[in-house]
Parts: sequence; structure tokens; C-alpha cells
Amino acid sequence: MDNSAFEMHEDGSQKTLSIGKTGPISRKEKEKQWSLLRIFLLCLLACVITTAIGVLILSLVSVNNSQPNVNIRLESQAWRPQTTAPEVQKVVDPKFQFLNHLPKSKVFEFPGGEIQWARYRNNIKDYLSEEEEAFGTNLNSQRSQITLGTLRIKSQGLRAPHWHFNANEHGYLVQGTAWIGVVDDGGEVATTYNVTAGQVIFFPKNTLHWVKNVGEEDCFFLLFFSTHDELQTLDVDDVFFSTPEDIASRSLKPEGGINFIRKFHKQTEDQGISLPPNLAELVANATYEQSPDNLVWRYFFDLKGSKNYQFPGGEIQQAQYWKNGSELSDNEKIFSEFLHQHQNALALSTLRIYNNGLRQPHFHFNANEMGYVLSGCGKVGIVTTQNAIEFNIHIGDVVFFPTGSQHYIKSTCDEDLLFVLAFSTGDQLQTLDMDDYFQATADHILAQLFFRKQSEFKKIPKFKDDQAINLP
Repeated sequence: MDNSAFEMHEDGSQKTLSIGKTGPISRKEKEKQWSLLRIFLLCLLACVITTAIGVLILSLVSVNNSQPNVNIRLESQAWRPQTTAPEVQKVVDPKFQFLNHLPKSKVFEFPGGEIQWARYRNNIKDYLSEEEEAFGTNLNSQRSQITLGTLRIKSQGLRAPHWHFNANEHGYLVQGTAWIGVVDDGGEVATTYNVTAGQVIFFPKNTLHWVKNVGEEDCFFLLFFSTHDELQTLDVDDVFFSTPEDIASRSLKPEGGINFIRKFHKQTEDQGISLPPNLAELVANATYEQSPDNLVWRYFFDLKGSKNYQFPGGEIQQAQYWKNGSELSDNEKIFSEFLHQHQNALALSTLRIYNNGLRQPHFHFNANEMGYVLSGCGKVGIVTTQNAIEFNIHIGDVVFFPTGSQHYIKSTCDEDLLFVLAFSTGDQLQTLDMDDYFQATADHILAQLFFRKQSEFKKIPKFKDDQAINLP
């Protein structure tokens, strides 16, 4: 056959037959061949086992090294469902950047009274609501230089002697009668005076002062501070108990020395507003002296007795610095000049809007504004570079208007809408009303701006009386 495969097979058969005829010698060779085959198979088996062990070891090492990646993949897989379904956060109404419902805020209680705040907090967990956080954050981001607190002192209660590191303090007494003390630089002069409802108090930064309720009813103060950060305050009792006994003894030099100091014990309850239950035993003879007017009027202003600026729809009274003090009394000049000597002082005023009256749209050149609603109700509108917002206001609400933001206030109740306002300037307040800037702008400029004929703007009347607060 021509097929070579078959040719090899035939040759192989012939060789097998010829070998079979060899006899005993061929068997020995055959046994020798089987021995070599066994050795080869054993070596091959050893190689296979060695290779298998090596592969196994390498596999184990590879698995251990890749384990963190497996964990990462598992963690990322477990995390993926959270990214596809994020938690929906509450959207805060933008009006709460400018509105604070103060009666809903936290009440800080003391033995002799309580305090509430409309202010910025360093720790957002200190806010009771997202709305309160929006207001506080806006005060800080706008660098408002204003913080508001309400202070209620029970009869015979005492706001402990204290001072503020980072703010001047301006107060308006809404209700009650109080006796004020202020310690001047060096401690040589302690100015004391009495205040009644409608009057203003002023304490410069780092000036030690106290407030004592000397009437039968609660004292209720509105306090404005010239800071947009958290207020920093030290009370005298806290400072005393933080001072080493030997240092206090050497400083005060009391009879009995350090043993006298050791008789004082810090109360477990904060005495920021103090009213000991055994006050009658502790105080046998209290006098409430009035210092001379030239000292008192540096820290005091009789706002309710000051000039009343009348408008068709309301009235305004102001406790501020006046560049031209010709219309001020001698005592009012003392207050005006002393206020102007202190950096970051505030200006205070009362704003009364009659029923359906309007404090027309206006803005302030040189101050942020904060207001507290004492009575009535109304509607507020504010226009900023970002948006225009309108909202309702009621007793106890606090509003904030950044410098340059146009805003208006309308009375919507039968009773008068009464505000106490604070402005972040120690200079005379600078304000521009809408009717004034329309009248001052050339009519052809207005025509081009509003796409109306120039003659149309002749229809806007110019009034003899100031229309800052107007009525229909």
C-alpha cells in the first residue's frame, strides 16, 4: 500500500514477531524497560504533586492579597442603594433668612428670670429648628453687627454684674423699673441710675454693668448687641470662683485673709439672673442712688421723652448720634457724643405705624437693620439682589434687613404696629425712600427705563409733607 501510515504499522508488526522469537534475553530487556518506565512515572508524579502544591500556595497568597479589593467592592455595592435614594432634606422658606419667630426659640431659665436669643450659633446643633438656623446664618454671613436678646427679670431679681468681650450693648426697657450700675475704667466711678419703660440704656464693650429690678412687676428688656458672632460674656461670680483662693485673698485683702475667701461657695444653679430665696436675710439695707446727669446720660437716653417725628401714617423717635445736635437738649448731646466715641455702636429707634399705614419702600446706605414687633401685626416686603420676599409679622417676631436691601412695612391690624429698631451704625443713619429717589431722577431717564412717555412721570406728585410713613 502506498499509505505510509499503514507501512509503519506493518513494519511494527514484523518487528514484534521477530522480538517474540528471542527467548529469555528479550524478557530481561522487557523487565529493564518496565523498570525505567516506573522510575519515569514516579518522577512525573512527583513533579505533578510539587506543581500542584506550588499552584495551591500561589493561589492562597493571591486570594489574601486581593481580599481588601473584594471588601471594597462589597462595601461599594452596599453603598450604591443609598446614592440612588438620597435622604430628602427639608427646604427652608427663604423668608426665614429675614424673619425669626422669637417666642418659639429656646428659653434660658435662671432663678431670677429668663433670656431668649435671635442670634448666630457656632454649633448648628444649638438651633432648635432649620428656620432659626437660616436666620442666624444669614446674620453672620451678612456681617450684620447685630444680635438681639430678650431679658426678663423677676421682681428683685438681679442680672449679675458682667461684661461683654466682643460687643457694645443697647437696651430698651419695655416694661418695669430697673436700677442700673456701670463701673468706669479704673473703678473710681460707679454710675448708677433708674430707668422706666420707654427709656434706653447703653454699655460700651468690656464695661462692667448690672441690672436690678426694683419694681413689683417683671422687667422686660430688648437688648441689642453689636456683633454677628456668638456673644462672649463673663459674670463676676464666675470669674471669682475661677480665681485661685490665694490670688483672690491677696487682691481683696479681706479680714480673715484666705479663710474669708473660702466661705464663698459656687451655687449649683447658674446665677446669671440671681434671686436667692432668702434675699430678705441677705440684704438688710438697699439704696438705689442716682448719679449726676453728666455721668448718667453717657449710658442713658430718655427715648420716650425725645423728639417725636410725625408723618401722615405714623411716628418715629430716635436714640442715635446726630451730626447737627442743635435740636438736642444738653443731656441728649452728652449721649450723642459719647455714643459716637465707641466703635461699632448702634442706633435705636421706635417706629409706630397707624392702622393701614405704610412705611414706604426704602433702604439704608450705612447700616443693617433689626426690629422687634412690640404690638400689632403687619406685612413686610424685602428686595435683595437674589429675590423679592413678602411675609406676615406678629408680636414677638424679629426681622432683619441687610444694608442696601429695599424693604417696606405695612400695618394690617386695627391697633398700631409698634417696632423697636436697631441699626448697625454709630453715625447718623442715612436712608433713601422710594418717592424721594423717583422725584430726584430725571423724567427722561425714567421714560427710557420703563418704556413710558416722559409726560407720564409728571403724574407722580411731590408732597409737601414727608411721606416716609403714609396713609391711603
